[in-house]
Amino acid sequence: MKNSNSKSNYKNISKNTSFITSFQYAMDGIIHCLKNERNFRTDILMTVLVMIASLMFDLSRVEMACLCITITFILMAEMINTAIETIVDLIYDKYDDKAKIAKDVGAGAVLLAAFNSIFVGYFMFYDRIVPLSHTAVIKLQNSPTHLTFIALILVVVITLVLKSFIYQNKWTYLQGGSVSGHASVSFCSATIIALLANNTLVTILSYFISFLVAESRVEGKIHTLSQVIVGGIIGTLVAILLFKVII
Repeated sequence: MKNSNSKSNYKNISKNTSFITSFQYAMDGIIHCLKNERNFRTDILMTVLVMIASLMFDLSRVEMACLCITITFILMAEMINTAIETIVDLIYDKYDDKAKIAKDVGAGAVLLAAFNSIFVGYFMFYDRIVPLSHTAVIKLQNSPTHLTFIALILVVVITLVLKSFIYQNKWTYLQGGSVSGHASVSFCSATIIALLANNTLVTILSYFISFLVAESRVEGKIHTLSQVIVGGIIGTLVAILLFKVII
């Protein structure tokens, strides 16, 4: 009787879940993998490195899309494998041949995704690696759009990692927490605009908007002042690191 009630409650929750709540559940799943799965953390690190390295090559839009699809394919395979292992452990308390098959098949899917990424990387980068050197640096300096994209991705990843390791039960990963993601993204964007525009008025307006975003997080009692400051510092440093130090 208790199990049937729990199942009906689960169905009601599932049916009445809003889009924002569903999105939050999805983020919880990603953060769970980030915190508990070493392979997933390695994949995230490799993703960041590959995206930064892609700036050094003259990738077309189609090639960039293939790269993003390949990366997403690997991360999805890792997450699906984690879900399979969790369900199997929930159903089977002891060793079972069928449970082993399920886990092995999940691991095999991850392996295939990894092989696919190797093939894609070979065909995409091999001919470009040899003449890298000076040409790659020039291309990197002349790719503000891609550099901006990488900077924002880095800021989001760093913010989520910090939130996952300094998690506060009162808040979710999308709202509140130890670091203000809104502040980090807004200050990263403002710094990039300031560096690219090289205009005093545009710089002032960009940072003014960022301060308004940060102030709204504090006023809404979603973040403390220190959390907003940390987010702003992270966003600013990432933008400066990519646009000034690296290139």
